[in-house]
Amino acid sequence: MPEIRFFVSPEGRDDWAGTADRPFATPKAAQKAVRTITAGMTGDVIVTFGAGVHHLEEPLTFDDTLGDSGSNGFRVIYQADGYGTPDQAKVELSGGREVTGWTTGRDGSWTAPIGDLAPRRLTVDGRPAARAARTEGLPGNVTKTATGYVTDSTEPQSWPDPSGLEFVYPGVYPWSEARLAVASIAGDTTSTTVTMAQPAFDHAKSLYDSKWYGAGGDGTWDGLAAPSVLENNVAFLTEPGTFAVVRTERDGHVLHYRPRPGEEIGKTRVVAPMLESLVTGRDVHDLVLRGFTFTDATWSGVARTGGYLHYHGNARYERGEFQKIDLGADVGYVHVPAEPVQLPANVSLTSASRVTLEGNHFTRLGAGALLIEGGTDVRVRANVFDEISGSGIAVHAGTRVSIEDNLVHHIGAEYHGSPAVLVVESDETTVAHNEIHDVPHNGIVITGGEKAKGTQVISNLVERSMGKLMDGGGIYLSAPQGSSFAGGALVRGNVIRDVLTSYNFGLYADYGAAWITVLGNIVCRADTPIVLQVGPPMENVAFVGNFWDVLPDGYDAPPETVTVAGNTLLPKEGFDEAVRAHPAGADILARAGRRGLKR
Repeated sequence: MPEIRFFVSPEGRDDWAGTADRPFATPKAAQKAVRTITAGMTGDVIVTFGAGVHHLEEPLTFDDTLGDSGSNGFRVIYQADGYGTPDQAKVELSGGREVTGWTTGRDGSWTAPIGDLAPRRLTVDGRPAARAARTEGLPGNVTKTATGYVTDSTEPQSWPDPSGLEFVYPGVYPWSEARLAVASIAGDTTSTTVTMAQPAFDHAKSLYDSKWYGAGGDGTWDGLAAPSVLENNVAFLTEPGTFAVVRTERDGHVLHYRPRPGEEIGKTRVVAPMLESLVTGRDVHDLVLRGFTFTDATWSGVARTGGYLHYHGNARYERGEFQKIDLGADVGYVHVPAEPVQLPANVSLTSASRVTLEGNHFTRLGAGALLIEGGTDVRVRANVFDEISGSGIAVHAGTRVSIEDNLVHHIGAEYHGSPAVLVVESDETTVAHNEIHDVPHNGIVITGGEKAKGTQVISNLVERSMGKLMDGGGIYLSAPQGSSFAGGALVRGNVIRDVLTSYNFGLYADYGAAWITVLGNIVCRADTPIVLQVGPPMENVAFVGNFWDVLPDGYDAPPETVTVAGNTLLPKEGFDEAVRAHPAGADILARAGRRGLKR
């Protein structure tokens, strides 16, 4: 039996037959039709979406028990019309809603009632808009107290709706950034008292309790001493393309927006994200999603808990105890969450197998973009990820997950510690030929552990990583990656250029990294290309045949179980030309990044 086709169009109707001339109106109607035939498949089932914005009233959920999987060796394929051709339709799956009812204020800003919504980002005529922010921190001389802050400035007393304020602490640990909500602001003619929301502020004080020694320091470190950035108040609404939400109006929240030049009420379309999840899948298999734009989703975690207490990567504190990590008498100590919670994603698959996500665009999303948990034989190929609040692609405990030929840039827009690509305790995962640029912290993170083995990080191009936070790199690996070089991680043929903030390592094996082969990579314009002394120390790591523009510290006397051999130091000035002129360097450059592109 040949393949079966259904069609979906914004101009369709759900009581039609789902044919090309009588398409369904919604993905849900198409999914209902698919479920009736998957048990006896004798060919692929293809659901084709026509051009336009498909508004999701609820997440599109795929569940094997409900008949969403392919069967008998065939697949269920959801795709944009004309996928893979020059005439491919632009199909948007949106979790947002248009904001209406705008009026213009005396200062030229727009206002609109939005009920109980409290958006953290907006889309205005297809472009992202950010929350209004004050980047100079609290005014005056600021002192941290047990419950918040005191300043000798009276200016904060004039800020409306202080309970909507959020304080941001970049570098609360060098690799972390915290966000904390304000409870209230009060004061008199000489000072202002800021009271922070609880229990988030007390939890933050426990999590970020640390001491740092070295370079003659006395160990003093207080990342919560004062916030660096303040967000979401109409007092900060000065830049075009920014907004703030006032939550104290009797009839609901009010959205304030400062328009960009040329934007007009009635002509400019403003979309606020509504859904926290666009697509989910559980135990689904033999499924393909290709050619979609996933957009306009949110995440309410910060409002729900009173803060975002980030530790590393996608991990944050939300509950439980704190674990003290002693870094050594000469270094200091830090605290970490004993039960870390991972940032969710707006598109997620759990225990999926033989699933492909190809040629999609993930953009303007308020959590992470894509999360694969416990998947097997999942392919994430040739997608684009940008304008994401959190991470691009995250894989947890996956087996044979392939992440190839994707473009990831301008992610971590709100949660700056988020990696572009994160792989946690996975087996035989491949991260190959991706291009990553302009990200706030690590480009690729591979975290090991008991389940980790056989990871391959091959021929990726990582440029302008570490744009906001410190102590990371273009590619970062931690913990054991297996039990032998044969079954460990291979990092080969990657190009890492322009690692931006201070105190960074282009290719960073950290925190007890073990059984890793780092072979034939190019690293330039980082503080140092690799680091050889970490705590806990790395073991059974080999750096062989790499090219770099700075000799790493300790190169001539590496740790006993670390091999450093056959690497090439090229002059810092003119490095790019020199590595192109080297036969092996030219070969690495030619292979790095997405395949099939004209460069």
